[in-house]
Amino acid sequence: MHSAPSRSSSSDEPSDELSAEPPAATWDPAQYLRHAGHRSRPFLDLLARIPEPPAGDGGAVRIADLGCGPGNVTALLADRWPAARITGFDNSPAMLDRAREGYEGPTPGGGALDFREGDAAHWTPGEPYGLIVSNAALQWVPNHPESFAGWIGALAPGGTFAFQVPGNFTAPSHALLAELCATPRWRDRLDLPALRSVRVLEPADYLTRLSDLGCAADVWETTYLQLLTGEDPVLDWVKGTALRPVLTALEGDEAATEEFTAQYRDLLRAAYPPGPHGTVFPFRRIFAVARTAG
Repeated sequence: MHSAPSRSSSSDEPSDELSAEPPAATWDPAQYLRHAGHRSRPFLDLLARIPEPPAGDGGAVRIADLGCGPGNVTALLADRWPAARITGFDNSPAMLDRAREGYEGPTPGGGALDFREGDAAHWTPGEPYGLIVSNAALQWVPNHPESFAGWIGALAPGGTFAFQVPGNFTAPSHALLAELCATPRWRDRLDLPALRSVRVLEPADYLTRLSDLGCAADVWETTYLQLLTGEDPVLDWVKGTALRPVLTALEGDEAATEEFTAQYRDLLRAAYPPGPHGTVFPFRRIFAVARTAG
């Protein structure tokens, strides 16, 4: 989801391999959580389709959440499996600070919730997991399907790998952002790989890859018609996600940031005009649940 220096685990913790790359974007947990309800809904729909994960040694279910962000959806895993040992991995220090402050510690069902620095682009499981899940994070990881074999291979028998990613990269919100960055005014300063390429597959391609790895795979897509309210609500939405690489690249230059944001805001106003009940923002999501034999 993001990039950050790694943090080594102590000798009595699993030795999950982590990343040590420099930051690609600065993330703002408060901005991200401004639309927490809409952002959590796809994860709840994914969670409803995940089968019961197998317990590991000692009888506890072991769960990893890749790209856990501020921890609000990781906590939903603890609601579903209150006795599980759950670790959220992310590579944004700001997101991890928010997650640890709000959610880390023992859970009422006798389980535990903790958060560690880790980059999904390089993460290697250091122990068997009953469930590896990722919510709206793998779209930031180039070639993430190449990691599926290693992650699935680390599942306990009968374990599950599940994820959801945005599938809206051709929507006006993203297309207009890429086009604006490519204009003469901005192209030299905002030549950002994250805005030039689509990093997710089509649902049928995910189904094929997961089935080829021997999983019983369930893959589907949903387009949510999100009704956003407030002034320039689509701009406010993308400030928490798609716009982060641009805001990071322009960080420290307030005039350029205001100029770019105003230009992008005007494009979004034309593409997503407000209606009588708010602004309709269609958002396509792609889901996958892959279970191993057990």
